[in-house]
Amino acid sequence: MHYVGVKEFLSTRSRVAIADVRSPGEFEEGHIPGAVNLPLFSDSERAQVGTIYKQKGKEKAIELGLEIVGPKMNLLANKAKTLAVNSKLNVHCWRGGMRSEKMAWLFDLVGIDTTILIGGYKAYRQQLLDDFQNLDRLILLQGPTGSGKTKILHELENLGEQIIDLEHHARHKGSAFGALGMEEQPNTARFQNTLYEDYLKLDPSKRIWIESESITIGRVYLPQTLWDAMNRSPVIEIDLEKKLRTSNILAEYGHFDHELLASSIQKIQSRFGGDRVKKALALLEEDRLEELTWLLLEYYDKSYTFSKNKYKEKEVATFQSENADPLSNAIQLQKIADHLKL
Repeated sequence: MHYVGVKEFLSTRSRVAIADVRSPGEFEEGHIPGAVNLPLFSDSERAQVGTIYKQKGKEKAIELGLEIVGPKMNLLANKAKTLAVNSKLNVHCWRGGMRSEKMAWLFDLVGIDTTILIGGYKAYRQQLLDDFQNLDRLILLQGPTGSGKTKILHELENLGEQIIDLEHHARHKGSAFGALGMEEQPNTARFQNTLYEDYLKLDPSKRIWIESESITIGRVYLPQTLWDAMNRSPVIEIDLEKKLRTSNILAEYGHFDHELLASSIQKIQSRFGGDRVKKALALLEEDRLEELTWLLLEYYDKSYTFSKNKYKEKEVATFQSENADPLSNAIQLQKIADHLKL
């Protein structure tokens, strides 16, 4: 068996399968994308061993663990053989301790060349935070609701720029309407892990565009270190007139069922105000969607103005756009970034 750090462990994941030997519950909470759960203990067995460890000490816990694992050894070995590629397999547990070491011993015994992640999943999570902390060439794309920022990001990517699409991984667009048309959100750990998987495909020595977001998107949280990196990054704000933003919003949300739209409107009642919510719902009932959008933008624009530069450390460059075409805006933003030597 071999022991390697996080970067070397991840560098072979396209060629060598990853066996996560933690319990199913631990795996479900969050795991390295692409890893396969091959648990040494079930959730209840892990709880039993943990209880014995606390009550009677390490030796008794090991005895119970061996008693539980003994009958499973042949099954675990056969599953590992199926998972291994060219008789190689990467293995990790929570901290790179006893579970991964004992499983690696078993796999080596049946002819599988096994590599263990030093520090386990905990080390992977720390590496994620460290790498996001060191993002020094981010460009933050900022703009009020309806500016088309996500579509602009995708056009920047088509132009050869590097992007991080937070809303894609969060499966949420950030507002009270953000869940409409999206799949169910992951939990925070799984969101951050898939985000990191995208980061690993990028070259951090070159600029990376990212949309300005709050630290939460729907119910998931950005990694704190990524949030910190975003706030110290240069900002380009797109300024698009309200009429064009209204058209963008209607194109994106106007086709949704009125009950779904009404539910989203009611989510902002405490901040929007009861009277304005009643007015908004009346406009929706009458299918006066353009007027409804203008009314809602009063709330969202006020909120944006209040919070847009609250945590930013650098001066904002503003791009006054004359149209809502994402490609045209992406080209102009690229020119601005080049001019500013970002």
